[in-house]
Amino acid sequence: MKSKTAAAIARAREAGRTALVGYLPAGFPDAQTTIDAAVALAENGADVIEIGIPYSDPVMDGQVIQAATVQALQNGFRVSQIFDIVAGITARCGAAVLVMTYWNPVMRMGVDEFSRRLAEAGGAGLITPDLIPDEAAEWIEASDRYGLDRVFLVAPSTSPERMAMTVKASRGFVYAVSVMGVTGARENVSVAAQQVVEAAHAAGAERVCVGLGVSKPEHVREIGEYAEGAIVGTARVAAPGARGVDAVGRLAAELSSGTPKARPAAGA
Repeated sequence: MKSKTAAAIARAREAGRTALVGYLPAGFPDAQTTIDAAVALAENGADVIEIGIPYSDPVMDGQVIQAATVQALQNGFRVSQIFDIVAGITARCGAAVLVMTYWNPVMRMGVDEFSRRLAEAGGAGLITPDLIPDEAAEWIEASDRYGLDRVFLVAPSTSPERMAMTVKASRGFVYAVSVMGVTGARENVSVAAQQVVEAAHAAGAERVCVGLGVSKPEHVREIGEYAEGAIVGTARVAAPGARGVDAVGRLAAELSSGTPKARPAAGA
């Protein structure tokens, strides 16, 4: 089955780059700004756009993202708006667009209806941080029906057995959590990140992207030495509301400067 996300990562690889995945919360500060900011990401080096559905109990999100999602909800964001946002982005750029969501909003709408509407909007698939493969039968069936990618998470605590299960169930890429904890910009990428990626590769993953703590070009460059992609969220989330869409583009361009992969020395 053709994967939009895998194709985007492959294009980056063919260009000698680490794929850049950029996160933005939907509806912050409003739906149109989310679309404009996502397009700015794509125009300044992001290969994959991750749009997060605001959730009232975001167990994985740090303070910056929580504040943005709370404001989006206070401003009246509704889950059904996500499809218009995705359609607005895909109409204006060629980046693969994934929706990151906790599972409850999908269940409340209905897994089949959510999947159908996401596919109709041009979305690539879902990142589901609180859904594990052995409880995802309905989503796996619906994603196959509508040609959507399934991005599951692995972490330093993931056992070899669960790693193999998660890699097998994923399509697009496997999301490697580099630290145990919530999202947030950090000075350094956890040393555990490479170990998680290597374990995922050993389990058969063709594409692994690293998230949590990525905030600088040097982080992206470092991750590119062992992974296919770097996921950047918190470092950019405040920009649309505080500094405008142009600031998002500038941040993306800065981070994308770390995506070119080092070429082996002649004769190496």
